[in-house]
Amino acid sequence: MEPVRAVLIDIDGVLTVSWKALPGAVEALRQVRASGAAVSLITNTTSRTRASMADALAAEGFPVGAEDILTAPAVTAAYLAEHFPGARCALLNSGDIREDLVGVTVIDEDDADAVPDVVVVGGAGPEFDHASLNRVFGHLQRGARLVAMHRNLYWRTDQGLQLDTGAYLLGLERAARTEAEITGKPAPAFFETALARLGARPGEALMVGDDIESDVLAAQRTGITGVLVKTGKYLPETHRAASGTPDHVLDSFADVPALLDRLSSAGAR
Repeated sequence: MEPVRAVLIDIDGVLTVSWKALPGAVEALRQVRASGAAVSLITNTTSRTRASMADALAAEGFPVGAEDILTAPAVTAAYLAEHFPGARCALLNSGDIREDLVGVTVIDEDDADAVPDVVVVGGAGPEFDHASLNRVFGHLQRGARLVAMHRNLYWRTDQGLQLDTGAYLLGLERAARTEAEITGKPAPAFFETALARLGARPGEALMVGDDIESDVLAAQRTGITGVLVKTGKYLPETHRAASGTPDHVLDSFADVPALLDRLSSAGAR
């Protein structure tokens, strides 16, 4: 591959679990930055704004700011502006992310007369109860389009694996006989947006993630070198059953600086 100029990094399960730093992750990120590689944290996390994520990471010692983070909500806002300009949107999400949905008109679900053009689904949580899901189902039956920030089935917390949006999205799609338009990972546009912000080509970048399909193999399909870490949601059975083979597999993000050194040495020969 070409010399590494950019490193794209998932947050949850790679750098942190439940917003607590994983062993060696803080120092490893410092070393990645010291190597001269540009860094972008790209995440499907939809429970916090970019500013809130940056504050949580900084509290753990990570050398990042809000400008280093690209979130599914931010990409979703751009997608809606391009494909559904002026649309009225119903939002189902766990956490208040409206600050990152710049330019998006979100209707008040308590207004019985408010009819959405688009249903936007974010990350799952207590808000995904029967009443809310049934309300979304009704909107879809009446012709609303379905946009989902991701379709992850689960993620890891300090309480273990937890169900995520994909588990509910599959049912909504089948019941409403529709298919969601995905804006976050594994959508190619998400990776392309991150690279454009860093001024790097796919062949000059690594993507480090714990989700073999949405993080690693999706990045590899865009020409980015994929790095799977065995932390977070990583499971040996999903690794064995995956649709492809990661370019690199590491025990954790703490091993990334050594990988960069090896790749740099190989490129110099």
